[in-house]
Amino acid sequence: MFKPNRRIDHSPTRVSVIGAGNVGSTLAQRIAEKNLADVVLLDRVPGKPEGMALDLMQARAIEHHDRLIVGTSDYKDTANSDVVVVTAGVPRKQGMSREDLLRVNAEVVASVVPMAVEHSPDAIFIVVTNPLDVMTYLAWKVSGLPKSKVMGMAGVLDASRFQAFIAMELGISIADITAMVMGGHGDLMVPLPRYSTVSGVPITELMTPDAITRLVDRTRHGGAEIVKLMQTGSAYFAPASAAAEMVEAILLNRRRIIPVAAYLDGEYGLHDLFMGVPVQLGQEGIDMVVELNLSKAELNALHTSAKSVRENIDRLAAMNLA
Repeated sequence: MFKPNRRIDHSPTRVSVIGAGNVGSTLAQRIAEKNLADVVLLDRVPGKPEGMALDLMQARAIEHHDRLIVGTSDYKDTANSDVVVVTAGVPRKQGMSREDLLRVNAEVVASVVPMAVEHSPDAIFIVVTNPLDVMTYLAWKVSGLPKSKVMGMAGVLDASRFQAFIAMELGISIADITAMVMGGHGDLMVPLPRYSTVSGVPITELMTPDAITRLVDRTRHGGAEIVKLMQTGSAYFAPASAAAEMVEAILLNRRRIIPVAAYLDGEYGLHDLFMGVPVQLGQEGIDMVVELNLSKAELNALHTSAKSVRENIDRLAAMNLA
């Protein structure tokens, strides 16, 4: 006879999402409904993560998965996570640059990351909080973790935006499009048309230079465009999907070549910063940084972007948070 109180056995795989705002809660939904892992959704506001978790649990019968989603304000509940995703912080508002968020979100990241590491010292950390490249650098500093175990989400999102604009421009399926975007997650990011293709054909052979320039510019301002349209919020569906793709690559050891904010120690002539570059991503985190053969103009653009990231790191150093 079936025992009604018997729990269904689950894989021990666990992902903790720190921050139950729009990105964090949507990410929790993505992870559970992809059947990737059980999810712990943590937020400092009592009742908020518990309510969201209960809502997501009540959707399981409709979405056909048995993953557990737990809401909490206690870091003890995040113990033994395989992956921790940090989305906590103040969202970007209209007229605000990612750099405007630096001080307030640096204080948040410097606070939450050590507490998460204390309970999950073997976890891989993904940072989503803006300004992303410098927040990832800060998370690495305060975590004490190897550089391979800390990364930022930006590149997957930026490439996805570039892909979307290419598909809309050409009127073709996005399934056939691959895009590459490097650099900092901001207005100086570096979309690479030569490495962006439709079924293997570079978009430089399918579009005019003017069209490509227009799409590159729209990609660089993709987040700001959404903020302006929404007026009271910022993007969260695509950022959550981007983070979920990284989580999937790690948990399933897919060893995918995708752009993420990774620590650079000489690659592309850059040192001691996190910035968007293609990496091989698997169950151990970042296995390697992939160095593309960039043109002089592309490399110069990458270094210009890096200079902006470095300036934020210098501002961070003056705050004495790490």
